[in-house]
Amino acid sequence: MATLHSESVSFTDLSRNPKAVAARAAALGCLRVTHRDAPDMVLTTAIQAERTEENLTTASRLFLALMKQDDGAKSLLLALPEVFPWVRHLDGEEVRAFTVELLEALSDAAELGAREAVHRAIVSWRATARINADPDQLRSARMPLGDADLGPVEAHE
Repeated sequence: MATLHSESVSFTDLSRNPKAVAARAAALGCLRVTHRDAPDMVLTTAIQAERTEENLTTASRLFLALMKQDDGAKSLLLALPEVFPWVRHLDGEEVRAFTVELLEALSDAAELGAREAVHRAIVSWRATARINADPDQLRSARMPLGDADLGPVEAHE
């Protein structure tokens, strides 16, 4: 979706000339609105948003259906390294677990609007692959913690 947002306007442009910005967004399909003090937004038409939702739902259902067939599951597992090259650092069981988690997350995003689940699955498994790729980190991660209280843990993305 990043390529769809190659054009942008500032929030100030939007507030000063909303009709022109809306027309530009409609002509392009979507338009990034940058804001100095807040996250960027995307301005799009309702039909464009609905098509995006429909595409996600269709792809999600197709992948889930493929996973239910032996040949489909094998094909998805074989294709995974092309999409996520870092899976080469996961063992076979981890690759299967990642695939199932990713497809379930895609389904949740499509059917429930839980979009963060896909990002979380990818980021989590990529972190696992990163640790697996570094023998020192892997050795450290596998060491027992014992009774040490390491304090609160903060999650960073």
